[in-house]
Amino acid sequence: MVGATTRAGLLTSPLRDRFGIVGNLGFYEPAELEQIVKRSAAILKIEAEPEGTHEIARRSRGTPRIANRLLRRVRDFAQVQGKGVITGKIARSSLDALEVDPEGLDAMDRKLLSALAEKFGGGPVGVGSLAVAESEEIDTLTDVYEPFPIQAGVLARTARGRVATPKAFKHLGLKTPAKMGELFG
Repeated sequence: MVGATTRAGLLTSPLRDRFGIVGNLGFYEPAELEQIVKRSAAILKIEAEPEGTHEIARRSRGTPRIANRLLRRVRDFAQVQGKGVITGKIARSSLDALEVDPEGLDAMDRKLLSALAEKFGGGPVGVGSLAVAESEEIDTLTDVYEPFPIQAGVLARTARGRVATPKAFKHLGLKTPAKMGELFG
């Protein structure tokens, strides 16, 4: 039997124990994603320069599915702005237009971090309060929006609630409150 889940903790122990091998798939490194983008570009017959594939890979959140989606969107920009070739300049400008920043954070990530930093002073704040402030369901917030910012080190889950890290304040161009420096010392 083969199974896959992003929520292994919801499986009962007897069911989990029936699996002979339990593994965990992590995020891909940018170099691995760059190879995936190059291969996908070849399959799609898209001409892409190394600087362009590197930029797409770097902003792909460690996920091949996202890398391939971004490749297709950048291709669209390249066809309109250039000669159909994905250069570093076209990749950067198109990803900026798509609101995917150099760290891979998208508009929703920045909206979440901004709310946490500006409305709640960086936290800690309960996930329910954060969900209400952003008009999102708690499950959507925890399952869809939080994983990458946590992995990127701009958001932390603590026993007292969600906290914007000093890296988040820097990324948003905001001054880190003294209490955050003490918390993350």
